Amino acid sequence: MSDESDEPQPQPQQPAEGSRRQLKKLTRKQRKAARKAKRKASGWRRIFPTWRMLLGAFLLLCLLFGGGLVAGYLLVEIPPANAAATKQSNVYLYADGSPLARDGEVNRENVPLSQIPVHVRRAVLAAEDRDFYSESAVDPQAMIRAAWNTVTGKGKQSGSTITQQFVKNYYLGQEQTVTRKAKEFFIAIKLDRQVSKNDILLGYLNTSYFGRNAYGIQAAAHAYYGKHAEQLSVAEGAYLATLLNSPNAYDVSAHPENKSRAVARWNYVLDGMVKEDWLTRRARDSAKFPAPRTAKAPSGMSGQRGYLVKAVEDYLTEHDVIDPDTLAKGGYRITTTLQKPRQDAFVRAVEDQLLSQVDPGARKVDAHVRAGGAAIDPATGKVVAMYGGIDYTQQYVNNATRRDYQVGSTFKPFVFTSAVRYGATTQDGLPIDPNTLYDGTNARSVEGWSGGHYAPENEDRRSYGELTVRDATDLSVNAVYAQMAVDVGSDKVRQTAIDLGIPATTPDLTASPSIALGPATASVLDMAQAYATLANHGEHGSYTLVEEITKDGAPIALPPQHRRQAVPREAADTTTSILQSVVENGTGTAAQAAGRPAAGKTGTAEEDKAAWFAGYTPELATVVAVLGQDPNPPYGQTPLYGALGQPRINGGAYPARIWAQFTRETLADQPVQEFDLILEPGAEEPPPPPPETEPEPESPAESVPPSVPEPEPTAGGSEEPGATPGRTAVPTEAPVESPAETPAEGDAQGLTAGDDGRPRRAVPTKPAR
Repeated sequence: MSDESDEPQPQPQQPAEGSRRQLKKLTRKQRKAARKAKRKASGWRRIFPTWRMLLGAFLLLCLLFGGGLVAGYLLVEIPPANAAATKQSNVYLYADGSPLARDGEVNRENVPLSQIPVHVRRAVLAAEDRDFYSESAVDPQAMIRAAWNTVTGKGKQSGSTITQQFVKNYYLGQEQTVTRKAKEFFIAIKLDRQVSKNDILLGYLNTSYFGRNAYGIQAAAHAYYGKHAEQLSVAEGAYLATLLNSPNAYDVSAHPENKSRAVARWNYVLDGMVKEDWLTRRARDSAKFPAPRTAKAPSGMSGQRGYLVKAVEDYLTEHDVIDPDTLAKGGYRITTTLQKPRQDAFVRAVEDQLLSQVDPGARKVDAHVRAGGAAIDPATGKVVAMYGGIDYTQQYVNNATRRDYQVGSTFKPFVFTSAVRYGATTQDGLPIDPNTLYDGTNARSVEGWSGGHYAPENEDRRSYGELTVRDATDLSVNAVYAQMAVDVGSDKVRQTAIDLGIPATTPDLTASPSIALGPATASVLDMAQAYATLANHGEHGSYTLVEEITKDGAPIALPPQHRRQAVPREAADTTTSILQSVVENGTGTAAQAAGRPAAGKTGTAEEDKAAWFAGYTPELATVVAVLGQDPNPPYGQTPLYGALGQPRINGGAYPARIWAQFTRETLADQPVQEFDLILEPGAEEPPPPPPETEPEPESPAESVPPSVPEPEPTAGGSEEPGATPGRTAVPTEAPVESPAETPAEGDAQGLTAGDDGRPRRAVPTKPAR
């Protein structure tokens, strides 16, 4: 019998075919998940939070932000009114600490809302906050947008509603700090819940600064239109609303050069009123820009004081040191760079050389004579003296800072500087230096210009033939410099002028051949800055009018004075060398009365509306302009033909004489300095040829040395004012009917034989076309 049982033994159960496949699949998924988890726990994935972590962080931030808002709302109380009603004076000092001026008291008169016409209120809303009645007290979106524009260089913007602006004006201050903005935010929210919209708008209208030391709509109505606020028209209300955006810049009486910007803003306000259905289209179309009356300065600002204070205020606000509202609230002690002895010397020079000869009784045009001047230390960029006009209480506009008169031929040196800077060549490929020959034919078409036909006339339509750049500068030949601008590239000429110190926003600073003849309307101070850069061997530093400013003894930061090499030294110094020739041999000989080495250039605006002399010694750069302005509204520019008993007023006469007296007196106690120049290759003046030996003439009266050619005939016979004895007279500038956009200004007539007592130099170079 077998030991094994006959009963079948149980066999291990085998999974079905489908179950085996599922098991294998499950196993593969598990292995894949394990590998994925392993990768997740290591390497670069560790640095990224999970979505749960992100959600948690977001909720925590929301909780903190909400808690901060609640805490801020509960903790910040509405304070009492600020100290604007007890405004302090600003004290202005000369550089040596002696007093210059002290500004006046606050000009404010509160009025009820019923005395402010609805159309004036709506004009303000159209300008500042069109959704005032429907929006909340704050606009976070606008605040973020304003902050972004400020950070990205698109200009500072407040992003504030009218409620926030009222809080800033009435309860807080103008300082740009995070703390102040946070307080403004919470106070505005509280105020909006406690006070009606009408009350907030009234407070805003009674506290806002409108310029001219006027706080509130009533004071502004009197300052600009000589009437009560309730008498303002729609157009006048829109202009006052325009001022809220930029009180100083949009005052077209003080800054006539900004009128186009002010009118554009005025149109924006009126168009906004139409868009909001606050003004009919017919009324809008019939509105005319309401020119404000001339500003009246406080009596304490008479003479030059008001001009100097206004220039300093503009410097501080334009350089973002202090905003206009904060500065107007006062309490600042401002030490300027102006030096009292030099300031007094400038006033004496204008009085002695110009105003003492003005006689409106004998000549009606003499009442139109005005002057402006500025002097800068080239080494430091400090403005040491400024002449703003006849009297700040009689003429509100500062003639030293206004930008609405053409600079004429004082712009030509920038063309030559650009030629040397960029290594420019003539149309024939010759390098441009002081000895390069050009064609000075009158009304000669410029070559190489693709912008159309351009053929500027020389003064008196005088043709010179071939002459050197040095002689063309002495005589201010338009044909030569228009061609040179094309040879260099008018865009490069424009850039050089900007690099030297002319603002890029200067009106009519256009890249075309006419740029050489000075249609641009830079200010006297702008030109002084550019010429100071030439005097400082091409090194430029922005000018400054303020030495120090403090409030309650604490100093206020001033803009850093960055200095840079604007143009190569050889370009600046070579320009100086040819401008020395202008003083020695050309149209600027009157400047020799300074008794010092000097370089300079004369200039005349179109129709003789302005005459300029811009010059410098190694120590001082000074620009003087004599301007024609109608003394009666609308105070337009006028020609000066016949003024002071002269057929014309040109840069080589009164401006150069003022420059010479001021320079002589202000540098009298300093040793004479010579120019230290490094010139471009080929710039040295060739020596004159040796005189030929000739037999002695029988009669001296009949002899003419053969080495001296006969002088060419001139179109006029008058002697240039300021010509020195023994020197061939350089005739005066005369009006020319010039084409299109450019002033026809030449400063002198024709070439003469031996302006300096020597034969005219002969340069063996190929003529330039």
